[in-house]
Amino acid sequence: MYRKVSASQFHERPDMADWRILLRRIEAGFKAASFGAAAAFVGQVAAAADAADHHPDVDLRYPGRVHIVLTTHAQSGLTDADVELAVEISRLAAEGGLVSEPQSALSVEVAIDVLNIEAVRPFWKAILGYLDEPPATIGGQITALVDPRRIGPAFWFQPMDVARTQRNRIHIDVTVPHDVADRRVAAAIAAGGRLVSDAHARSFWVLADPEGNEACVCTWQDRD
Repeated sequence: MYRKVSASQFHERPDMADWRILLRRIEAGFKAASFGAAAAFVGQVAAAADAADHHPDVDLRYPGRVHIVLTTHAQSGLTDADVELAVEISRLAAEGGLVSEPQSALSVEVAIDVLNIEAVRPFWKAILGYLDEPPATIGGQITALVDPRRIGPAFWFQPMDVARTQRNRIHIDVTVPHDVADRRVAAAIAAGGRLVSDAHARSFWVLADPEGNEACVCTWQDRD
């Protein structure tokens, strides 16, 4: 049986310095001395995952960077299984001399404002070749689509009460580590953007580019 771990509980742990929470998952980035060393580390992670019977998504990129994502899909969030495997992965990285890059964590989602989710979602599901993301509760509303390869960004549908008359009804959600958010917001404003709203910070800030196209910088904070 899995034991759920809240974002706040995870953040309070002293042994998770390599990891950052991005909503319902944790991510870590490591840099090895070479591509071969990074590949060897991936092999060690795979062996540890098989031993734990709990498997992360792992991305290996030249020249020697490894990105790891952990979540418990059966629970739609974090559990003790993620924590235990994260501890083991960090140990393997430290023993292998890899450099931790925790602030490299990033998640991008596309949000579409809709009046009727059930009318709009099938179109996007068909054109993207995506799958429904299971709802948070059994029998609940399906509000998101995910790439079955877990490579492309998720698409989610934000219900509206009144139709928006302006052209911009799609925005980008950029979820970053909590200790990156302030810098990311400041950088966007310095690059010509403007702050539309911080009413929901630190959950999310709404920003817009010079022509009014919107994006949100999001964190796990103020959500649980």
